[in-house]
Amino acid sequence: MPEIDYNELKKFLLDANTNGYAGSGNKVTPQRPGFKEIECSNGDWLMHDSYAGHFFAPGQEIVYYKGIPIWTMAYAGGMKFQHHGDEELAHETFVFLKKALLAMDPEKPYRGPEHFEEGEWKYISTLEGDIKDFLGNEKIYHEGELLFEQIFIGGIIV
Repeated sequence: MPEIDYNELKKFLLDANTNGYAGSGNKVTPQRPGFKEIECSNGDWLMHDSYAGHFFAPGQEIVYYKGIPIWTMAYAGGMKFQHHGDEELAHETFVFLKKALLAMDPEKPYRGPEHFEEGEWKYISTLEGDIKDFLGNEKIYHEGELLFEQIFIGGIIV
């Protein structure tokens, strides 16, 4: 396994997540049938973000360095069950989610910041650990109602 420069990994994650799902995203043919996949690369770094579903969308990001998988994050969650089927609300929620993700902390470039608000929308993320080993949860509220919740877990692949 190559030696990992964690500052370089953070920089790559920041770039990949800014230009991945939250940005325009370079959609590629998915490795798994039925999934959607976004790929980001920069020099020796490559990330695949693969997910399935819409209202509930589990997925996984894998970062490769010099062709070797070195970091991963799995996530699962989505719109609260009572809102499954409400395409308009889901669209508004995902537009806001992307804004929150673009406001990520450069020192913790896995998901959004601890708090992000815009009008009646609120994003809250809790995170334990660091880039090597972490566990988190993110929630989106609109007018005080919890609409979206997701867990995420990840770290270095050894």
